[in-house]
Amino acid sequence: MARQDLARTQMELNTMKANFGDVVPRRDFEMQEKTNKDLQEQLDSLRDDYKEVCKEHEMLLQLHMSTLKERDQYHSELQEIQRTSTPRPDWAKCEDVVAGGPDRWHMLAEGKNSDQLVDVLLEEIGVGLLQEKDFFPGLGYEESIPPFLRFEGVVENKKPTKKDVINLLKDAWKERLAEEQKEKFQDFFLNFLERRFGPADAMAWAYTIFENIKLFRSNEVMSQFYAVLMGKWNESVYIKQKETVTQLLKEMTNVDSQNEGLLTMEQLSTVLKSTFPFKKEEKIQELMEAGGWHPSSSNADLLNYHSLFAEDEEGQSRPFVQQLWEQYLDEKDDYLQELKQELGLELREKVTLPKVREALMTIDPKLDKQTLNSYLSQAFQLPVTELPEEAEEKTEDIVIQLQTALERLQMADIRRMGPREQEPVS
Repeated sequence: MARQDLARTQMELNTMKANFGDVVPRRDFEMQEKTNKDLQEQLDSLRDDYKEVCKEHEMLLQLHMSTLKERDQYHSELQEIQRTSTPRPDWAKCEDVVAGGPDRWHMLAEGKNSDQLVDVLLEEIGVGLLQEKDFFPGLGYEESIPPFLRFEGVVENKKPTKKDVINLLKDAWKERLAEEQKEKFQDFFLNFLERRFGPADAMAWAYTIFENIKLFRSNEVMSQFYAVLMGKWNESVYIKQKETVTQLLKEMTNVDSQNEGLLTMEQLSTVLKSTFPFKKEEKIQELMEAGGWHPSSSNADLLNYHSLFAEDEEGQSRPFVQQLWEQYLDEKDDYLQELKQELGLELREKVTLPKVREALMTIDPKLDKQTLNSYLSQAFQLPVTELPEEAEEKTEDIVIQLQTALERLQMADIRRMGPREQEPVS
């Protein structure tokens, strides 16, 4: 009996060995299954990365090919430019040609780029041609001719010196600013010449002055007078700039408690920031540098501030005042560009008066009503008294091309009255 049980047990054992000999423990199985899953996830991730790298590689190949084409194109353009371009002018050759020799040429050319030097040469050539003329032909009486040039026949060229013309223009400005009843600037100019030289010679002087100020574009006094005379600027632009310079000198004088004509660089910076509270720090820095400040300067260094406002014999301002003027022009351009962006229109599109009013108040919330109305009056060429109130319905009927409005505002004295609400005052 025992042998039978042993045989049966042995058979069952063999059967179990045969059936379960390859079975692994569950714990080992689960560990292997987890390892396999992790490896599968890593494989999938690597496959995705590989696909992404392949895409990037393809893009880089395309970019490389595009860059090669651009390189070849630029190389061809460079070769063409080198073949056709003229060499850089040797401005030293002008020394022996310009009246006054090397010394005068160096004075004329100082600090000027090539474009400005071309203007200087044109002026020098023009002066010679102008002096050769004994008479100017009259332009007639057509409506398109400015009143101070309306004449039939020939008029004498009075051949004044450049300094004489500048002094005459300064006298004209003094008389203009002293006027109580303002007449049109072109009419004033002719009347001024009649008072100065008499009716018989006024027209000859008008032509003579006009030809001179049209020629000397690099001279500050002449170019500004020409711009106002020909309606390129409102005279308020010139007047406001002079008032700004006068006010700035007054502020500096007030700070100069010892009345020595001297300020420290720190005092100069303080005066500039208080006079121009909306200028950014870099603009104040530019004015400081134009006034003589440099990185090695100490805040205690003294400056003769009267020298900042001096003029040479031809009426040219010192770099400080010139920098002030250039900043004003840049700030006006930025202001009008901001207005255009706020309106969100193309230059050729029409804009209504309410839209311009709203945009101006958005970019310059501190605009007072009087200044706002003067801007609208300038843009739409309407008298201030005829501007409709904000609530009136007919304001929507007043439209103008945006480009025309911006060009008219460019002619006027436009400046920021305060910062936009979301930007801090520097």
